[in-house]
Amino acid sequence: MKQRRLFLKAGAMAAAAGLLAGRVQAVPAQPLPFRWKNWSEVQQCQARSLATPADEEALADLLRNAAGTVRCVGAGHSFTPLVPTNDTIVCLERLNGVLSHDKAAMTATLRGGTRLSMVSRQLDSLGVALRNLPDIDMQSLAGAISTGTHGTGANIQAMHAEVTALRLLTPQGEVVDWDQERHPEQMAAARVSLGSLGVITQATMRVVPSFSLHRKVWLRPVGEILEQAGELSAKHRHFEFYYLPFTGYAAAIAHDEYKGSEVLVPHSQDEEMLSDLRKLRDWLGRFPDLRRWTAGKLIDPNLTEEAKNRSWKLLSTVRPTRFNETEYHVPREAGIACVREVIAALEKRNEVFFPMEFRFVKGDDAWLSPFYKRDSCSIAVHAAHGEDYDYLLSDLGPIFRKHGGRPHWGKLHNLGAKELAALYPRWNDFLALRQQMDPKGRMLNRHLRSLFGVA
Repeated sequence: MKQRRLFLKAGAMAAAAGLLAGRVQAVPAQPLPFRWKNWSEVQQCQARSLATPADEEALADLLRNAAGTVRCVGAGHSFTPLVPTNDTIVCLERLNGVLSHDKAAMTATLRGGTRLSMVSRQLDSLGVALRNLPDIDMQSLAGAISTGTHGTGANIQAMHAEVTALRLLTPQGEVVDWDQERHPEQMAAARVSLGSLGVITQATMRVVPSFSLHRKVWLRPVGEILEQAGELSAKHRHFEFYYLPFTGYAAAIAHDEYKGSEVLVPHSQDEEMLSDLRKLRDWLGRFPDLRRWTAGKLIDPNLTEEAKNRSWKLLSTVRPTRFNETEYHVPREAGIACVREVIAALEKRNEVFFPMEFRFVKGDDAWLSPFYKRDSCSIAVHAAHGEDYDYLLSDLGPIFRKHGGRPHWGKLHNLGAKELAALYPRWNDFLALRQQMDPKGRMLNRHLRSLFGVA
């Protein structure tokens, strides 16, 4: 095992993200049954049919006539059971692309089924970009908005906060156009709706002129990074860090705007680093002190890594290694105390080897946004595919809740309607609008009925 190899994996993790395998093909409605599973294979169902409407008219007809529950699927990267139903699954992959770009207003209107990788490429060809991106580029736009998907940046909001207008098809197949100026309450509800108000077919979003970023990655003892995290988040446009379990080190990652023309793309060795961390666990998992000592000998803390490229090429990529994940968002002032407890809890379990991610997100006003009315720190913990992940809920959930954490809607959690209502001041307002939009609960599967307390 080489020092450089182990370090590079951690460094390159700034751009790491999920490869969404098993993506639904854009084909006509399938005969029953249709077997669906999410990216990590922890959520599965056997639906009556899969529908891939080619346009809004076909989608409206489907909504009017489909029997039972209708749920939308994007990339299948949510770890919670937002999609599973025994009835109809709808894929919007054929409703994709940039519809228009308003240069004066600096907005772009995009179809809901567009993958984020396509969004970025098409916007870049127009000379514009999204202000921020999550670290997974295969998600659908509608899915990313609906679950509160985010990137990192102490002064940058999550993606849904950039939405200025939405077109939804209601469960009755009617077209509804909402915008921030005329429908502020509806927009506050629809920006993060878990697909429960209808199907998002279009979103108008604020954009900025295309820009490049300069990424810097460095290793430091985790205690040092924790002490400096607040200062670093204020200094850099984007800042995050990954803690490498049982090594004592964290990889700090900063992105700042870059005006030059040089493109610098170091070779990514992300998978090799994960493999090295797994081998350390497999060989020395029963001897945590020896595992830390060995890691200390393999890691060179003086090595750094840099990259320069278009913003979207550095902020979002793919991650081929599968995992299951929990993520909570705690108030900014509680972030460091919470992550210290999370690290301590993780290192009571010798089987842990996946890096833990810590990010910053600015608050917004969407009713079901995990960042509603508060600046937050996001803490994400992963368990390797095929390995036990129950501890993500049993061991870490109480820590997150102790610090006022709100769960990521697409990541594993076990909170129900009562707990969630206490975390979201506009919870009942959202439920009232949901009831108005979908009185028969046709967009609700078992999971959403449990979340919303609907019989």
